[in-house]
Amino acid sequence: MSRVIAYWVATALVTAELAVGGCWDVLRLPLVSGVVSQLGYPSYFLVILGLAKWLAAVALLAPRFPRLKEWAYAGVVFVDLGAIVSHLWTGVALAEVAFLAVLLALTVASWWLRPAQRRLAATTGDS
Repeated sequence: MSRVIAYWVATALVTAELAVGGCWDVLRLPLVSGVVSQLGYPSYFLVILGLAKWLAAVALLAPRFPRLKEWAYAGVVFVDLGAIVSHLWTGVALAEVAFLAVLLALTVASWWLRPAQRRLAATTGDS
């Protein structure tokens, strides 16, 4: 039972950040657009990123669709790792790296703790 609670706490935190962060990105709030500009990315990147975050949040919360969840988890990990590397590489907003690392850890925890019905079934044979 505690595993299920830990899963839902991690997943709720991840999806809340995806939903709120996605809104901030799509609206191109000065807080995020300034950092993204300093990192060297174009402002339209925020709209793409924000929409992807919304879709990932929906996929992670929706019942069923385990393959879609796997893709959503992968996408969130890529976004988090990309953000961490971008901050470290450029030296811009290094204080955000710790926050991003926590988000990455929560995403991994959510993936690791997910219940069986939210996982892909094991496949056998050659693919």
